[in-house]
This record gives sequence, structure tokens and C-alpha cells, in this order.
Amino acid sequence: MEAYSLVYSSSYRGALLSRLQRLRGEGRMCDVVLETGGRSFPCHRALLASSSDYFWALFGETTPESGAAAVSLPAVTPQGLESVLDFLYSGWLCLSPASLPAALEASRYLQVEAAVKMCERFIADGLTAATCCGYANLAEGHALGYALADANYTIATEMRTLLRHHRQELLELNGQSLTAALEAEEIPGVEEAELVALALDWLDANGPLPLLKSNLLLSRLRFGLVPSCDLMRLSGSHKALATPLVRSQLTKALEYHRLGSAQPIRQTRQSSLRASPNRVLLVGGGESPDWPGQQILTFDLRDSTFSPLKSRLPRRLRNHCVCSVGGFLFVIGGDLVSEGDDGGGGKSVATTTSNEVWRYDPRFDEWEKAASMLERRSWFCCCVVADVIYAIGGRQTRPGAPTHTALSSVECYNMAHGGWRRGAAMPRPLHGHASAVLGTAVYVSGGIPGNPGGLRCPLGVHTDRPEGAGRVRDGNRGDHGECSRELLRWEPGAGGKTWEPRASMSIARFGHRMAALGDHLYALLGMHEPFCDIERYDWPSDHWTRLRPLTIGASCYGMAKTPSGTLLLFGGRKWSEGQEVTVRSVLEYDVLRDRWKDVCLLPEPLTGTECTLLPLPDWGPKP
Repeated sequence: MEAYSLVYSSSYRGALLSRLQRLRGEGRMCDVVLETGGRSFPCHRALLASSSDYFWALFGETTPESGAAAVSLPAVTPQGLESVLDFLYSGWLCLSPASLPAALEASRYLQVEAAVKMCERFIADGLTAATCCGYANLAEGHALGYALADANYTIATEMRTLLRHHRQELLELNGQSLTAALEAEEIPGVEEAELVALALDWLDANGPLPLLKSNLLLSRLRFGLVPSCDLMRLSGSHKALATPLVRSQLTKALEYHRLGSAQPIRQTRQSSLRASPNRVLLVGGGESPDWPGQQILTFDLRDSTFSPLKSRLPRRLRNHCVCSVGGFLFVIGGDLVSEGDDGGGGKSVATTTSNEVWRYDPRFDEWEKAASMLERRSWFCCCVVADVIYAIGGRQTRPGAPTHTALSSVECYNMAHGGWRRGAAMPRPLHGHASAVLGTAVYVSGGIPGNPGGLRCPLGVHTDRPEGAGRVRDGNRGDHGECSRELLRWEPGAGGKTWEPRASMSIARFGHRMAALGDHLYALLGMHEPFCDIERYDWPSDHWTRLRPLTIGASCYGMAKTPSGTLLLFGGRKWSEGQEVTVRSVLEYDVLRDRWKDVCLLPEPLTGTECTLLPLPDWGPKP
């Protein structure tokens, strides 16, 4: 068989369409005229039938139009038909916000699917606060699922602007889009009460609606995010709120507000913030370790930016603990720092160990004092297992006492009853240790064991360097003032009454951090020694492994575990030219690659901060 080649001309198709367009423009060889709105469009029957299923059926052998010289198309506008014909003859579709409705209607009616898809892409690419409502109605009317989903998302993200500058367009929005917008997990800068008012105004403007549709819309609102005083006022303000379904939701929201301490463990979608969970809170700390601030910074993981939280800490604290449960922030214990009198007319820094617990509700930007711990604690650790907060060990300084007393006690916060109760005590007093939760077990590592005599400290003066912190021996623990290498394990949920010793770390650590990622524990850095090394604990083999060290040591930093499985270190103190300095660095440790990288810089040097992840509303600046 003789060999042959197939050669394709990329310009032939374009040239063919160009000649057909010229013939149409000159009215030559046209065998059908399309008529609408008083205008006539001479065309070529073969091209129309080969480009559109509608024309293929219209010009079939058995139809009256198959041999007709003129065909009337009253369902499409002249502008729309002209746009579609230009597309069929050239492949180009001229679109603008003004011409889009007619072009889309004609493309859909004439079944030119390629043109319909181009209209859908034009909608998706042109979504803004000014266009999203109109485009959503257009997409919903023509069943453009892709464009409709994009328009609904834009409506939710631009809701703040729409409420203030395009409210009438919201009231003219189709019900499907408004329902989808109210179902969004994030609606930045908008309070739920504003959404309730919008939904009721929309019902007034578009009603009366069938009960099913009205309930479907209102059930997307989160009444638990509306203050109780406003809920009481809403109950009788609109007939749509009097239906059994909606009245039940309002009743549940009021009951939620009355739960008090149990709110974090009784969260539902109705009371969950419309916010991204990817915010790290940096609670407390400051440039000086002796005078911490009351600020709270938020760090957005999406763009690595910082912003201050509107509220400040109720107390000036250091060596405290923070955690989050059910969308609430808990700030626990620590040393209360205040200005005192040095006896000579000057000022000094006075500290007193606290057992206070403060709860922050980001829904309403409110602080509330929760039940205090049974014991005063600082330099302790806390963790959360199954929505129960555990406070472990630490030390305390009572007013007027010249010593620190180390603690072995453990207590847990029962949110259902709003009180603390005792847990299984550690084998010995311990402070400056770290904790993490792996599975359902609590692990505690390192720290400085206490002794019956207590740790001496001048009255009213705090030191971040405990006596003998640098004297680390080979044993798991040493005498007074020596760091520990021990790792302890406790199963609180299984009714465990004792702490079990596990394989010891290779480095004795104090003031370090520990995190659980996957099936491993990671122990990071520490204080007063070159604790640059990182260790990983594998619980099935009960074995520690050394990992890549950080190039420089750091202490008193904040640490957060990200949803993507990395660890972030914020600020801290390091040695530079013979003295300790506070730094602004934000470092990220990739545990899978065992690699460090610089992320960004803090707005100001920061030491002594405590970190946790919490969903936060994005109120944004006032317009």
C-alpha cells in the first residue's frame, strides 16, 4: 500500500467563515430570511442547520419552514439574533453587560450551545459587587449552573457592600440565590441581624410566598448569632417568623444564650460563626518579658498578615495558657503583672499567680469571667481532650510569700456544670513543661521538677531564668533546678488514674513546646541552653528521633499548629552579642520535609505570647 500524509490547514476554517460572512453581508446566495422585530436577516440555510439543533429541526424535510423563503422568530430580539448570527458566521461573540441578556436569550432559544457557554464564561469573569445580583438572576433564569454558583458566592463575599450600596438589587434577587448566599459559611463584615433584616425585607418585597419557600429561606439564618435582646424583639415582628419551624429555631437560639458555661459544648450550625477557622490568635506577650501587653494579634494563614483584635486581654498576664473550645477563647491562669512600689518611691513590677479563667466570645466581642481554677498556676500547660480543658502542674506564688511552689496537681474544667474538678496528679511537681494530645492521651514532657522546699525567688520579683536551669544531667531528672527528659502519658477519657512513664527525650528541656501531628509528637527548642534540636516521638515504637535543628536557639516564643500540618513559631527571645533580645520572626516548620523557612515578620518584637486557632468574624473597616 502506498504511503500517504494528511495535511491540515489551520487557516482554512477561518477563511471559509470569512467568505460566508461576506456573502451574507452582500446578500448573495442566501436562501432564507430570518425575521424578528421588523428586521430581516438574510442567511444561508445550510450553515444555520449545521450550527444549531434548533435550525436543524426547523429546516427538516417535513416542516413547513423547510422550503420557506422567510422564517419569523418573534421569541428573540433583533439585537440577540444579530449577535448569534455574527457568532455563527465568524466565531466571535460581541458581549457587554448591556447586550448580554439579549445575546444569552437568543443563544439559549436557538440552541447554540457554544454561544451559551461563552455567555456563561462572560458572567463568571465579570462578577463584581455591582453586577453579581443581575448576573445571578440571569444565570438562574437560563439554568447556567456554573455561573450561578459563582454569582451566589460573590453575593455572599460582597454582602457588606451590597447591603450598603445595592440593597434594592438584593431585594430583586431570585430566591435561590438569596437562599444560597445565606447558607454561606463566610459572609465577611456582616452581622447576622443585618441578614435577618434583609431576609424579612426580601419576603415583603417578593411575597406572599408559599410556606415551604419562606421557611427554606429563613432556616438559613443563624439566629444563635443574634443577641438575645434582638431575638426577643424579632419574635413578634413578622408573620414569617411565626411559623412552627422558624419559631422553634428562635426558641433554640434563646435557649442557647441561656446556656452560660455550656455554650462551647452545645454549638450547632445556628450558633457557629460565618468565618474562616484559619486565624491564629497571639494572646498577650510584648517586647519586654517583664512587662507583657494586653494586646491580641490575629494572623491570617491565607495571606500571612497580622491585625489587632478589637478587644484586649482583661488582665496583664505572662506564663499563662490559652486554648479554644467550640469557637470560644479561654485564657487561663498565669502571673498577674502590675506596677508596685519598690519602697524608695520608685516603681517596680509585682507579680501574683492567678487562678482566673476568662472566656472570649468572638460572636459578640465579649469577655466573661468563667469559674476560677482550684489552684493558682503559672508556667503550667493546658490541653483539650473531647471538649474538656485540663490544667496540668505549674507553680504558684502567693501574695507575701518569698518562694514559688511547684504543683503536681491536675484539674479539668467541666463546661456542662461550669466548674473545675481534680484529675489524676502527676508523679511529682513540675513546671515549665510542655503538653500535647495524641489520640485521646495527654502527654507531658520535660520541665523542672519541684521539691518540698519550693523554688526561691525574691518577693515581688519574677525571673524567667529558674535557678540551675542550665545544669542538665544524664538522668531523667536531677536535683532541685534541673530540667527533665521525662515523657509522661495519661488517658483521662478512659478513667486513667495514673501517669505512665514513656521513653525519655534525648535532651532535657524546659520552657519548650510540644505538638502532635499525625501519629507523632514533636518537641521543639527550650530555654537557657542551645536547645536548637527537634525531636520526634513515635508512640507505637516508644522511640524518639532527632530531626533537623533550627539554626539559632529561641525561647519564650508562641507556637501554633496549622490545619495543613505545619508548625508556626512567633517571636521569642534569642542571644545576640552577649544579651537576650526579643525578635520579630515568624518561622514555619514543615514536619514532613523536616525543613524550616521564614514566613514573615511580626509588626513588633514579641515574647511570651500564647497561641491558638479560632474562627473570627471579619468585620473589616467601616465603609
